[in-house]
Amino acid sequence: MAIVRRSFFPNPESMLYIHQHTCISPQKTFADVDLDMLHESVDNKLLALEQVYEGIPPAALRRMGKAVKMGIGAGLPIIKNNPSIDGIILGTSNGGMEDCIRFLNQIIDYDEGMLTPGNFVQSTPNAIASQLSMMNKNRAYNITHVHRGLAFENALLDAVMMLKEKPGKNYLLGGVDEISAYNFNIDYLGGWYKKEKISNKDLYQSQTPASIAGEGAAMFLVNDDATGAVAKLSAMKTLHTDDVELVKGQLKAFINNNSDIKIDLFLSGENGDSRILKFYESCEAILDTGTPVARFKHMCGEYPTASSFSFWLSCYILGHQRIPGASLKKSTGKPVYENILVYNSYKGRQHSFLLVSNAP
Repeated sequence: MAIVRRSFFPNPESMLYIHQHTCISPQKTFADVDLDMLHESVDNKLLALEQVYEGIPPAALRRMGKAVKMGIGAGLPIIKNNPSIDGIILGTSNGGMEDCIRFLNQIIDYDEGMLTPGNFVQSTPNAIASQLSMMNKNRAYNITHVHRGLAFENALLDAVMMLKEKPGKNYLLGGVDEISAYNFNIDYLGGWYKKEKISNKDLYQSQTPASIAGEGAAMFLVNDDATGAVAKLSAMKTLHTDDVELVKGQLKAFINNNSDIKIDLFLSGENGDSRILKFYESCEAILDTGTPVARFKHMCGEYPTASSFSFWLSCYILGHQRIPGASLKKSTGKPVYENILVYNSYKGRQHSFLLVSNAP
């Protein structure tokens, strides 16, 4: 059974505006951003580049799992510049899964004796949002959406609804996921990660099933004020289905419902999985022949909240008016990028369309 959620924002009052954005990923996307050099995957994994995490006490940093470090490291710079955050809204599929497994293993190893509390505290999906809140004494709205491949999209929808209910507020919005040994092994055995060794530089030439693993954290300061914004979310739609024709039909409806917006770039979540390629090719076929096409998963890898990376990349492209050369699949000269349509599919079952535009 297919489930379709329509989330159009035709009124300016309902739009979500992005004012700041940060990203920790396998590429150089944090602090001094440089997307001209593509960092390669290792053993079919695109590991996020470790940063100098400023503002985190060293004693606390040592006890943090990678997902928590990435989330806090990406979120703190935004909170530091905007201390009056009115809420923290994050999306994740696994949160601190690595810490969860460590804690469960300790229960067995120590026969339920003296267990390390740090692993337990950081083992839940909401550990990132809660620690961001505690470190900054933020007692406002705090929520983590855990919806597998649509976790970030649900966080986006939550932010839009909160701003519609309480105009004039500022929210920290984000998506975070890590490559944990547990989840990697489960998805590898399930056939979602490639069995043959492959570089992310050759990902789109692959004709085999599955993809490569990725991880990262992307954070955004969002509100309903267009003044000074770098970008805006004009429309969004999500659906659950494995029917290619339904996805194609829903994209047509999405474009028709936003017919007043000219799409300047199609940002595709194509991931080198031959089984899912049909979704992306069907959607590309709907577009005008002159629409440029770019891809992003050779940069970040495949993970449930990879759409948060594409959201960050869209903001970057709109702000700098350039696409990383390795991302272009189809170019049509040098257009002005004002509206970017992002399509992402997670395991060919969860799909989302995001229309990201320049702020007026």
